[in-house]
Amino acid sequence: MLARRNFLKVSLAAGGGMLLTAALPARAATLGGAGPDAVALNAYLRIAPDGAITITAKNPEVGQGVKMMLPMLIAEELDADWNAVRIEQADLDARYPGQVAGGSTATPLNWLPMRQVGAAARQMLIAAAAAQWGVLAGECETAPSQVLHRPTGRSLGYGALATQAAGMKVPDPKGLPLKNARDFRIIGKPTRNIEVPRIVTGQPIFGIDVTVPGMLYAVFQKCDVHGGKLVRSNAAEIAKLPGVKAAFEVKGGDNLRGLLDGVAVVADSWWQANRARQQLDITWDEGEVAGQSSRDFAATATRMAQGQPESILRRDGDVAAAFGKAARVVEAAYSYPFLSHTSLEPQNCTARVQDGQVEIWAPTQNPAPGAALVAATLGVPETAIRVHLIRAGGGFGRRLSNDYMVEAAWIAKVVGAPVKLLWTREDDMRHDFYRPAGFHFFKAGVDDKGRLTSFRDHFVTFSQGGAVAASAEMTATEYPARLVENLEFGISMMPLRAPTGPMRAPRSNGLGFAFQCFLDELAHAAGIDPVRFAQGILGAPRLLPDPPGPRQGPGFDTGRMRGVIDLVAEKSGWGRQSLPRGTGMGLAYYFSHLGYFAEVVKATVDEAGGIAVDQIWVAGDIGSQIINPLNAENQAQGAALDGIGQALGQGLTIADGRIVEGNFDSVLPLRMRQSPPVEVHFRVTDHPPTGLGEPALPPALPALANAVFAATGKRIRSLPLKDQDLSRTS
Repeated sequence: MLARRNFLKVSLAAGGGMLLTAALPARAATLGGAGPDAVALNAYLRIAPDGAITITAKNPEVGQGVKMMLPMLIAEELDADWNAVRIEQADLDARYPGQVAGGSTATPLNWLPMRQVGAAARQMLIAAAAAQWGVLAGECETAPSQVLHRPTGRSLGYGALATQAAGMKVPDPKGLPLKNARDFRIIGKPTRNIEVPRIVTGQPIFGIDVTVPGMLYAVFQKCDVHGGKLVRSNAAEIAKLPGVKAAFEVKGGDNLRGLLDGVAVVADSWWQANRARQQLDITWDEGEVAGQSSRDFAATATRMAQGQPESILRRDGDVAAAFGKAARVVEAAYSYPFLSHTSLEPQNCTARVQDGQVEIWAPTQNPAPGAALVAATLGVPETAIRVHLIRAGGGFGRRLSNDYMVEAAWIAKVVGAPVKLLWTREDDMRHDFYRPAGFHFFKAGVDDKGRLTSFRDHFVTFSQGGAVAASAEMTATEYPARLVENLEFGISMMPLRAPTGPMRAPRSNGLGFAFQCFLDELAHAAGIDPVRFAQGILGAPRLLPDPPGPRQGPGFDTGRMRGVIDLVAEKSGWGRQSLPRGTGMGLAYYFSHLGYFAEVVKATVDEAGGIAVDQIWVAGDIGSQIINPLNAENQAQGAALDGIGQALGQGLTIADGRIVEGNFDSVLPLRMRQSPPVEVHFRVTDHPPTGLGEPALPPALPALANAVFAATGKRIRSLPLKDQDLSRTS
């Protein structure tokens, strides 16, 4: 348990005013208190004598809006005038543990602690005013950025009180009064992102924009077969080309997330460096994995599915007996491909290594492990590493790994000058940590009333080092587990060399497609409307607790899921629209990252098989409070469109151990002309607020695939849709 003096600390800010520091338990907001694994989160609040309020946003900003959200929580309980608030981005600092962007965790982990920071400062400002006026603190109240004493009509602005407030006793956070939601002025109000004007006018705020005095530009050529070893190169000849300052071989290790073998080229401009790189002649030892291919994976998965699973993840009831009693049994094989994160800003990092100190400017989602990796690779203490957190042009999980950071630092150390390393799009796609492919072999039975009575999935996935590859797993509680009396989940694995990792809504982005499409297939086989079929599976509103273990969460609430399904059905006019030939509507729903979402997609397929997504309806339940409705709507819209883009045109192919695709001519992001209207509705419920960056994505893919079926009668059991023949003559 944190002592009070360690929770909140206050001091005089430089130049006068108040500086408040808070060390906060990481999981207080979601688990009701700091557990044994709790870590500290820090928030800083500065109030200057002139009334300016500076709030430091500690977490990396990758487009999810956290740079606005965290300060809004503090400012609300501070009772600040939002127009007086200035926001600054923190660097990586030991005073800010938990500086990470991932897992949609910022809201649940900070909802209570950040509000306590603001509330503590507000109480100290009240105490300072009461002392000046010689009145009881309980007689005082606040209005935006000022303390009031209504009996005498006196008021003082926060700026005038800040220095005195810094000397006040720090209140116990447990006794801090927090605002009632009906009194919120900042939380719950649509608030425009302060950086939007800079973004749309092209001002330099991203990692790719960073410049420092004396900076050179670098590119780094690695083997396209992951982990391939350098045998020889013509680096010495490349070093003599015009504008090239250095070209040298790098001997790395075997950690695919660390420094690997390659050739670095450094020049006066990135254009010169990349032109020189194109003249490299390198011989690689590609190793044993050069023979791995997507075609072989698919064939192996089909063969493995004919036998028994290697292990049983879950077994309830007697599935085989239930199949024998079913009125209708359906079998289907579903698959989804490897995916690249394809953030619009490719990986980059600027680094300077001088006098044993390392300074890094990085658009990273996870700076602390990056700093540790750089320290270990360069052989310097972590205290010698300074990381500036730069806004990222998208992350989606890719920037949780920091290979680009250690490459830049290594190159900067060798050349003895500041270096900006910038990857090409081909680098980005061929050296990613991929969303793993997956293969599902389903069998399920329904009774004569259309009820789901039995369900089996043989999941063929990938292994690395004898364990399930990163983000390639499935849990024993995957829906519809716990809701079907007879159910079996089995798993078999194939070895994989290509690195995998989390991608927006890890695991759920693939599992959601396969399971929700198959459930739609079962609904139609049973002759039941998909909304009614879903309600039949969910049953009465109740909480299904998660089993004990390291991944134990709050459980699955069938009532909350029913609520968003009903809401999206109402808003979309489900079952009430008269649709023309070739147009269909599809439903999907999913629980991910503590958020409940249901989505309906309306799509039209023309005679040639071209797909137009006409509209998307999104219904979500992320708890009792939407902190910034404007950003929440944008996040839900972006997640749904991200899922639509993945479903329509994205997928990677492995051949000879390497990724075939390399740019946006073969991996197709959603174009603006393809983007439909996305109508977002939130169902407010009496539960703690949760995050939003990820849970709105998984239903979009199956909802589109189910809409295509409704429009054409053709089932989509593999992605992307661009590889499917949907023409009416086929």
